Amino acid sequence: MRVCVIGAGLSGLATAHALDARGIDFVCLEKAPDVGGIWRQPGAGERGPAYRALHLNSAKQLTGFADFPMPSELPLYPSHSDVAAYLRSFAKWAGLLSRIELRTEVRSVRQEADGAWTVVSRDARGVESARRFDRVVVASGHNTEPAMPDPLPPGADTFAGTILHSMDYRTGEDFTGRRVVVVGLGASAVDIAADLSRHAARTLLSVRRGLHIIPKQLYGMPVDLIAEAPWFTAMSLAEQRQFVEEALRVARGRLSDYGLPEPDHPIFSSAVTISDEILSRIRHGAVIPRPAVASFERRRVVFVDGTSEEADAVVYCTGFRMAFPFLPPGCPAGPRGTVELYRRIVSPDRPGLYFVGLIRPVGSITRLVEAQAQWVARIVAGEVPLPSAAGMREEIGAYLTGVEQRYGRTEGASIQVDVGTYLRQLRELQDA
Repeated sequence: MRVCVIGAGLSGLATAHALDARGIDFVCLEKAPDVGGIWRQPGAGERGPAYRALHLNSAKQLTGFADFPMPSELPLYPSHSDVAAYLRSFAKWAGLLSRIELRTEVRSVRQEADGAWTVVSRDARGVESARRFDRVVVASGHNTEPAMPDPLPPGADTFAGTILHSMDYRTGEDFTGRRVVVVGLGASAVDIAADLSRHAARTLLSVRRGLHIIPKQLYGMPVDLIAEAPWFTAMSLAEQRQFVEEALRVARGRLSDYGLPEPDHPIFSSAVTISDEILSRIRHGAVIPRPAVASFERRRVVFVDGTSEEADAVVYCTGFRMAFPFLPPGCPAGPRGTVELYRRIVSPDRPGLYFVGLIRPVGSITRLVEAQAQWVARIVAGEVPLPSAAGMREEIGAYLTGVEQRYGRTEGASIQVDVGTYLRQLRELQDA
């Protein structure tokens, strides 16, 4: 049995460790020059989301691997460079480095008539090779292809300033003395706006739709520790919402008091934004909220309320599209545009193809990824059976129906999971 693991970030390393623990032969292919995934600081000529101000939003106790905790001297929320160094030290400790081929880009993955998989890759010299594997695990993440408005607002093509995506943002120092508009209210938007506000002459935050902003700690506890606490997971969704909403009323009050739009949806029915900084920066006048961008006029950005501002740069923090160009068409997204995987891991129509880390939890992802990887390793080792393809599709349909009722039908919503519930499901699969 030989397995190909694609990606050497957190998910790929967890998968490699789980396979190695069962003595399963594998090779891990990583197109970057080092392990670490999104936590690596991109080198010259590289694109990547690891801007210099990036820190963990989840506590280090839950973000480190269970068998290899993060060093005690690290802060509760380490920087991206600390996380990257930690992931490399984990790979070395686990003896994985010799099994990882760096600077190796996967070009295509196809299943042969006999059920085996052919993986075509290209190394740093540009030489392509084709190798056969019994199983393939995709652990390359989903923050790969920047999503920009298409089309951009009118006048973008004649805007005199710079328009870029957060993937190409490195540090606020690059914008010293400039006037910058940040578009979005997700994690990268609030991080980048707060970072810019310490260097730029003027920082605006353009927000189209309100999102729930949650501080990293409530009642003195990291929110991801709360998310996994037995007393919290035992609550119904309605009780969880009430608990968090009451805590937020005490911690920050109404978002409209900061000049931000109130969310048009209850908490936990869409992605939340975790930030300790952005509301403080707004209150100090360092970040100025504005509505959505309507158009560009040479050196000005015009907003939907009719106001406008001179700007030297616009940073779109509008997320990423899930892109797996090396996979067959329609995988892992189905005809409805949603990710269709059994237990968010197994492709029902392509035996031997698995995904690890293709989830979006409210809280730390590491425990979930480790549980996914361990279950996949057990499947590969023949220790646990899978349902029939029809049975897997039934579970997928039920899951997507529940997701649609709670979050709506979008690509991103289809990978949303509740930490406690999903972890319990994975542990039950392990024990089956």
